[in-house]
Amino acid sequence: MAPRAAGPGTARGRFITLEGGEGAGKTTLARTLAAMLAEAGLPVLRTREPGGAPGAEALRKLILGQGPWDPMAEAMLHFAARREHVARSLEPALAAGVWVVCDRFADSTLAYQGAGQGLSRDAWERLCDLALGSLRPDLTLMLDLPVERGMDRALSRGDANRYEMQGDEFHARVRAAFLDIAGREPGRCAVLDASRPVAQVLELARGAIHGRLGFAL
Repeated sequence: MAPRAAGPGTARGRFITLEGGEGAGKTTLARTLAAMLAEAGLPVLRTREPGGAPGAEALRKLILGQGPWDPMAEAMLHFAARREHVARSLEPALAAGVWVVCDRFADSTLAYQGAGQGLSRDAWERLCDLALGSLRPDLTLMLDLPVERGMDRALSRGDANRYEMQGDEFHARVRAAFLDIAGREPGRCAVLDASRPVAQVLELARGAIHGRLGFAL
């Protein structure tokens, strides 16, 4: 969804990220929230990672289509794509007063390449400092779902990428990492029970946006 232009003197936009394991419903929720924010009169950009800018989309094909990589090399590829995304799309949109809804961000690298593949938290933090500067999400909606249910959903789509083809132990580590991130940063992260019906998950997300960002949808 392309951002609508913000007027002169508009305050900086807000940055909402959606995180969680495979099949948790992030893409569906991102699409719905972006549409609701736009209907409420806000300029909105819906985007994703890896991707969200031309160079980042080119790297997405490489990241998802090839591997396995050394964990550090893979994290660096993600952060190279993320830097393009930040520089070309996220920062310009936020500076123009646009609200950004992003399907995955830096937390996914900590969960997948960190807990999943063994990258150290220190290395992840250094990559964040280099690639993101001071940019951090205003709100992260952490969609939590049992691994088996999430994988059933993801694999039923029939277009599995190489992350989705990893075993249950890998995805259990990823899930635990996302919950650990939420526990460490409760002010930023809201954990949503993604096993609930879609309409209920949406209501939880709306409540988090209202409670954390002060905007009622």
